[in-house]
Amino acid sequence: MKPAWKIAIGLVAGAAIAMVATLSWFALKPVELGPGFISGNGRIEATEIDISTKLPGRILDIFVSEGDFVKKDQLLAQMQTNVLGAQRDVALAQSLQAVTAVSGARAQVAVRQGDSVAAEALVTQRNSDLLAAQQSFARTEPLAMSGAISPQALDNERARLRSAAAAVAAALAQLAASHAAVKASQAQVLGAGAAVAATEATVGRVDADIQDSQLKAPRDGRVQYRIAQPGEVLPGGGKVLNLVDLSDVYLTFFLPETVTGKLALGSEVHVVLDSAPQYVIPAAISYVASTAQFTPKTVETKSERQKLMFRVKAQFSVELLRKHLSVVKTGLPGIAWVKLDPKAKWPPQLETKVPQ
Repeated sequence: MKPAWKIAIGLVAGAAIAMVATLSWFALKPVELGPGFISGNGRIEATEIDISTKLPGRILDIFVSEGDFVKKDQLLAQMQTNVLGAQRDVALAQSLQAVTAVSGARAQVAVRQGDSVAAEALVTQRNSDLLAAQQSFARTEPLAMSGAISPQALDNERARLRSAAAAVAAALAQLAASHAAVKASQAQVLGAGAAVAATEATVGRVDADIQDSQLKAPRDGRVQYRIAQPGEVLPGGGKVLNLVDLSDVYLTFFLPETVTGKLALGSEVHVVLDSAPQYVIPAAISYVASTAQFTPKTVETKSERQKLMFRVKAQFSVELLRKHLSVVKTGLPGIAWVKLDPKAKWPPQLETKVPQ
């Protein structure tokens, strides 16, 4: 038979356990607020960002770990750039060659322009010779007709006139060829200039690829996963890190179609998380699905007849999130209480209570 003092202790302990269970039931029992409110189960979610490679390559180093907070433009990982560096050197050498080719083409233009000037001077000279031959023939022909000079002399003047005319034609052809050579050399200058622009564009593209090999944070957030490790070779678009944007956090829950029409964007929502029931976190409706879906398995409804549900998002304010970045976690379950009647007042147990 047990001693009396042990029986007394057992009774006291049993009473204490019963009291704690009773208080816990009252504290955690479902809240009934009337027709002006409705609730739905959901989970905390946030915008996720995958930090991926642009080009295939090997990861040189990763500078952050899971759980680290990062700032916008912070360097997160570095890909190897040996091949890109070699490509840049080749492009720079080609650019130098193209610049040299431009200088050579411009010098060639100057030479061709000089040849053109010389050809114009030659045409002028040949025209003068032709004019002199024409005048000499005009004086000789009457003398030959009167017998003052021999017919041979007239034939010589006629031959001289024809030779001068042929020389003028040859000089004109040479002038046209020199003009064409000037245009061709000017076209070479344009082609060489285009080659310079192309090689400079290649250098710029390689520089951009080198910059893109430095994987930086697109916005403030927290590292959720390290998907790859230094030394791994990834294809283009290979994922290295996964970030969570802590400025875009919301609770996704579902409500029946019977009340969805009463919801308005911006309506007040108070969220109670399972992991922190002592706090009531304010939010606002930012999204209501345009189409219904069948009740998800994780959603508990009052009636089995409510089969169609609408997905709803309750957005937390950026100011509140910034104050409590260290405790913001995705995946936490909770209950969202929505005020359907703007005139209704929140009961004391659902008034806003946030961590200080």
